[in-house]
Formats: sequence, C-alpha cells, structure tokens
Amino acid sequence: MDNSLNVTYITFGGHVEVHKYRYLYFVIMFTLYILTISCNLTIVCIIVIQKSLHEPMYIFIAALLINSVLFSTAIYPKLLIDFLSEKQIISYSACLLQWFIYYSLLCSDFFLLSVMAYDRYVSICNPLQYPTIMRKRTVNILLISAWIVPACQVSVPMCLSANKKICNFYLKGIICNSTTHKLPCVTSRILNIYGLVVFGNSVLLPVLFILFTYTRILVVSYRCQGVRRKAAQTCLPHLLVLFNFSCISAYDVLLVRLEIDFPKIVRLIMALQVVIYQPLFNPIIYGLKMRGIYVHLKMLFCKRV
Repeated sequence: MDNSLNVTYITFGGHVEVHKYRYLYFVIMFTLYILTISCNLTIVCIIVIQKSLHEPMYIFIAALLINSVLFSTAIYPKLLIDFLSEKQIISYSACLLQWFIYYSLLCSDFFLLSVMAYDRYVSICNPLQYPTIMRKRTVNILLISAWIVPACQVSVPMCLSANKKICNFYLKGIICNSTTHKLPCVTSRILNIYGLVVFGNSVLLPVLFILFTYTRILVVSYRCQGVRRKAAQTCLPHLLVLFNFSCISAYDVLLVRLEIDFPKIVRLIMALQVVIYQPLFNPIIYGLKMRGIYVHLKMLFCKRV
C-alpha cells in the first residue's frame, strides 16, 4: 500500500526466473504478440475487403478475431512491461480493469460461438429460411449484444469490488484473472453466487446450446449426403475452437478456485497457454479450415509465385 499516493499495488508472484531471463521472455512474448495481432487482423481485413465474405458466418468470425486482438492488447503490453521491470506490480484499479476486459471478452467469445452455431444450424437444417432469419439487422443486433451483454454482467462485480478493503496484495499468477477474488479482506457470498450465475448463463448455457445445434446438424448431415461436405467444412473449425476455448476457460475459472498447489512452473505454463494459445489458435484454424478465407489468403501470399 502506497500511503503517500493512496494507491494500492498488487504484486504478481507467478513469474519464474524473470530477472535472469527477462530479455528472452520479452523477445519471445513480443514476437508472439506481433504475430497474434498480424494473423487476426489479416483475416479481419480480408473479410472486410472481400464482398464475397460479407455473410453472417464470416462476420461473426471477424468479430471473434477482433476479440482476440482486444484480449491480447489487454494482456501482452503489461506482461512485456513486467519482464523489463524490477518489480512485477499493478495498481488495484488497473488490475480490476484487466480483469473486466479479460472476462467480458471471454463471455463475448462464448456468445459469438453460440451465435455461429445457430447460424450454421439454420444454414444447413433450414436453408430456405436462412435469408429471412439471418438478416442484416439481426446480425447487427447479435453483434452488439455479444459485446454489451457480457460487459454489463461483468461490470457488476467489478464495481462492487472497487471499494472493498484489500488485505492480500499478492497474486500467484502473472495476470489479473479469477484469483483476484482472494484480494479483498472479506469474500462476498452474494458476489460468489452472482459469479456462478454469470458463469452458468455465459458459459454453460452457450456450450449446451452449441452441442445441441451441432448434434442436430450431425443428424441432418447423416441423413442427407449432400450436406455432409458443407457441414464438415464449416462446422469443424467452430468445434475445434469451442473445444480449445472450453478447456482453457475451465482451467482458468474452475481449477484456480480449487486452490490446488501446482508447482510455480506449471502455473506459469498454464497461464501462458491462456494468454498465447487461444488468440493465436483462432486465426490459424479459420484461415486453414474455412475454404472461403483460405482461398483469399492463398491469393494474398502466393499471387507473386
């Protein structure tokens, strides 16, 4: 606690040998950050520029990749600063802001994945009704809701935690994630219940809905050979992203709360996977597996060959 400035600082204790390997960490993470931003924005620009990709499915993919850019920008710069700093600290208000961006984007991703699943369900199972259901206005409403609804839900515990007295000034991780609930002197039961409710309607319900829609798609594609190829080409990338994202989210939300005493190096590796893997995984999967995007990527990078 800095009494002169009346600012509360939190110390990150999840770094391993940061003073010894600070420049190596910095170079690796800076390279990954640039690569992540470049890959995501390249596909977003292709979707924006190519009129043939101005379809709901690709628009939702672009929104998902924009989330990856925002997520990386909220995490990477602070990590890079920490690698070059003598002390790995963050003010409590900045920690809450990082926590807010982290979880609002996480919930937004699940919302977008569920909307993409519904889009594929209508396209494959009810193709004649697709233009009527997935109109431009509907797509715009879904996109706006995907960012506003999660932000409103996550802002409630952030605002309530802002004025709480802090007794713990040490986090075992390298970012402000779910472990921040241990910082206040008194844990609020109401906030814990609210967190479970948000987790249920922002993560569990979308996952169940996605599994239901893809089960229906699987049944239809099994009965009709003509839609099998379309279902495989468009649904497989979404399922891969969902599986990867669900595993990472389960670790971050659940395992951290179980207070399992993992070795420090294991905690660091898992934290880096959360930071690195998903934002870099999404553009690679959609760039390689979505034929509409892959064709334009190939034209972009191979047109001189």
